[in-house]
Amino acid sequence: MEQFLIDLLKEYGYIILFMWSILEGETGLVMAGVMVHTEDMKLFTAILVATLGGFIGDQIYFYIGRFNRSYIHEKLKSQRRKFALATLLLRKYGWFIIFFQRYMYGLRTIIPMSIGTTRYSAKTFAVVNFLSAIVWASATIILAYIFGEEILEIIHFAKNHVLYILPFLIATLVSIALFFHFKTKKRVKT
Repeated sequence: MEQFLIDLLKEYGYIILFMWSILEGETGLVMAGVMVHTEDMKLFTAILVATLGGFIGDQIYFYIGRFNRSYIHEKLKSQRRKFALATLLLRKYGWFIIFFQRYMYGLRTIIPMSIGTTRYSAKTFAVVNFLSAIVWASATIILAYIFGEEILEIIHFAKNHVLYILPFLIATLVSIALFFHFKTKKRVKT
């Protein structure tokens, strides 16, 4: 199975990177950086593909907000606080928040959609989004390339010690699930 995944990444790595960058990205960028380290990908091509994927993904979210405002407000009621926070951040920091939204866990898709629902310039959003995508892809892939050997050692260690790591991973996931369960339950009672 492992060899199948490696062969799949070697054969379709750029396509997988592009799609992964549209959806989220960081793990895919690290994968690309390691593949550049192992010479299964070219550095410039990986950065270009990831940049285009990240840019297109955020443009899609922006235009979903721009052309589906009422649908978004209706379907994403549970995300209202995040939309409000995104709008406040945009008002306070302007283009700066567009540039750094890629690094804001939990708000990465909300911010472009929220900005799309405002009257913010689509052209300005696209320019800042593109510059942000270049920096995001370059920094992450180059760092993963530089530390490729260390990342491979961690993966090898985890693979060989999965029986020791698995209980800690399961305990962590259960703790996180319980935390969110009780947090949500508390919010419903209030």
